[in-house]
Amino acid sequence: MSETLERWGSRRAFILAVTGAAVGLGNIWRFPYMTGENGGAAFLLLYVVFVLVLGLPIMMAEILVGRAGRRGPIHALAHLARQAGVSPHWRWLGLFGAVTVFFILSFYSVVSGWSIEYLIESVNGNFSGRTPDEIGASFDAFLADPLRMTFNHTLFILLTMSVVAAGISGGLERLNNLLMPLLYILLVVLVGYAVTTDGFGTAMAWLFTPDLEAITLSVVLNAMGHAFFTLAVGACALMAYGAYMPDHQSLPRAVVAVAVMDVAVALLAGIAIFSVVFSQGMDPAEGPGLMFVTLPIAFSDLPGGPLWLSVFFLLLLLATWTSSINLAEPLVAIFTDAGLKRGKAAALIGSLVWLVGLLSVFSFSSLSEVTWLAGMNFFELVTTVPLEFFLPIGGLLIAIFAAWVMPASTAMRALDAGPGGFRLWRGLVRYVSIPLVVIVLLSALW
Repeated sequence: MSETLERWGSRRAFILAVTGAAVGLGNIWRFPYMTGENGGAAFLLLYVVFVLVLGLPIMMAEILVGRAGRRGPIHALAHLARQAGVSPHWRWLGLFGAVTVFFILSFYSVVSGWSIEYLIESVNGNFSGRTPDEIGASFDAFLADPLRMTFNHTLFILLTMSVVAAGISGGLERLNNLLMPLLYILLVVLVGYAVTTDGFGTAMAWLFTPDLEAITLSVVLNAMGHAFFTLAVGACALMAYGAYMPDHQSLPRAVVAVAVMDVAVALLAGIAIFSVVFSQGMDPAEGPGLMFVTLPIAFSDLPGGPLWLSVFFLLLLLATWTSSINLAEPLVAIFTDAGLKRGKAAALIGSLVWLVGLLSVFSFSSLSEVTWLAGMNFFELVTTVPLEFFLPIGGLLIAIFAAWVMPASTAMRALDAGPGGFRLWRGLVRYVSIPLVVIVLLSALW
C-alpha cells in the first residue's frame, strides 16, 4: 500500500488532535476518583513522574512508527517490519490495537451518554433541593432504564461518527481547533468559581502537599497504570495520527506539549472538583460515583450550583466527544485504506460500536446478572480488560518494535530530535519504560 497523502494542516493542528485523543474520561472522570482513593498529592506526584518516564517515551514510540510508515497502523507495521527484515506478522499488532479501541469506544459512548443526561438534568435544575439519597436513587433509576441509556448512547455515536465522516481537515481538525480551546476556557472558568468556595484552600493543600507515608505499593502501581491510560497510548490510535504528522516538526516537543496540556486538564479538573467536595465536607474517596452522584449533591447547595454543575457536565461532554472522535479515526482508517469510502467506513464502524455498546447499556438492567469473566458483567469486563491488559500489552509491543526492531536510522529520522535526543529516547524506552510496562501488566494480573 502507498503512503497516505493526508497531513494535519499545521503543527498546532497535530498537537490539538493528539491532545484531543488523550483528554477525556481519564482526566475528568477517572483522575479525580483515582486521586481521591490513593491519597491525594502522593498519587499526583507519582502520576506526573510516570507520565515523564513511562507515558511520554512510549507515546513518542507509537507516533514515530506511524510517521515512519506514513500508512495506517496495520500497513505501517508491515511495511517497517519488511524494511527491518523481520516477520511481517508485526502487522497484527495494528489489528490488536484496533480491537482495543473498538471495545473502549463501545463503553466510552455509553458513559458519555451519562454526561448528556446529566447536562440536561443540571440545565433544568433537577438536582436542586434533592437529598443525597434522592440523587443516588435517580442515578440508579437512569442506569436501569435501557431506553434512556440507548437514546443517549445512540446520540453520542451519531455526534462522533458525523465528524469522523467529514475527514481530517473538514472534520477532525476543524472540530479540534474549536473544541479544545473551549474545553480549556470552561476549565479555567470552573477553577475561577472554585477559588470562591470555602474548600479551595483545603483542596489545594490536599492536592499539592504530598504525604510520603501515603505512598504504598498499591498507590505506585495505580499511578503507573493511570499515567499509561491517560495519554491514550498502547492502542495504535496515535500511530494513525503520526501518519498524518507534518514533515518538519519535532516529535519530542510536540509530545511534551501534549503531555503538559493533558496533565493540566487533570489538575484543573481536580482543583474544581475537590474544592466543591471539600466545601460540602464530603469524602473525596467516593470512587467512580464521585462524578455522577457526589458532585450533583455537592453543587446543589452551593450558590449558583445548578449553573456551575451545567458547565461541568458540558465540559465532560466536550472532553469525551473530542476523545471519541480522535479514537474512532484509526478504526475508520483501516477501512478507508482497504478502499471503502470514508462516509461508509464511518457508518459501518459506528453501527458496530453501537451494537456492542448495547451490551454495556443492558448490563445495568436485563443483563446485570450475566457474567463473562471473573464474575464481571459486560460493562465491567470492557472497562477492565482493555484498559488494564490490552493497553499495556499494546504499549509494550509498540515500544519493543520502535526501540529494538526498527532500524535506528529510520526511527531517528521519524523522531526528529538529533542523534543525542534519539539515544536518550531509545535508552529510556529500552531500560526504563519497557520494564515499567511489564510491572504494570504483572500488577494487573496480580
